[in-house]
Amino acid sequence: MQTEIALSSTESEFTGLSYSLRDAIPIMELLNELGSAGFPVSKETPRVHCRVYEDNSGALEIAREYKFRPRTKHINVKLHHFRDYVDRKEISIHHIGTLDQPADLLTKPLSQTLFEKFRKVLMGW
Repeated sequence: MQTEIALSSTESEFTGLSYSLRDAIPIMELLNELGSAGFPVSKETPRVHCRVYEDNSGALEIAREYKFRPRTKHINVKLHHFRDYVDRKEISIHHIGTLDQPADLLTKPLSQTLFEKFRKVLMGW
């Protein structure tokens, strides 16, 4: 749950992206640190790469570009913490269509067809 009020859907999506990467980045760093310290994480030295899917094109644009726009200049700097990881290509952010976003199962009212499709994806069926 977001603790801040978003002024647009783009800001809300970007905030959600930032919050989710706050959980993923420490895990990536821990795995890299364990591998470099010689712990048997795998047979090879781990190269951790995080793939994030976002369906809001405005949030994708803000995440990929450093350019500020009049409508997004108010977005707090603390939400941009993951940009270094994107620049180093440790995190890649990909567009996913709204009709292919399985997370919508948990956040939106869906038709029965989409509900069943996303349920199968999440359950691995």
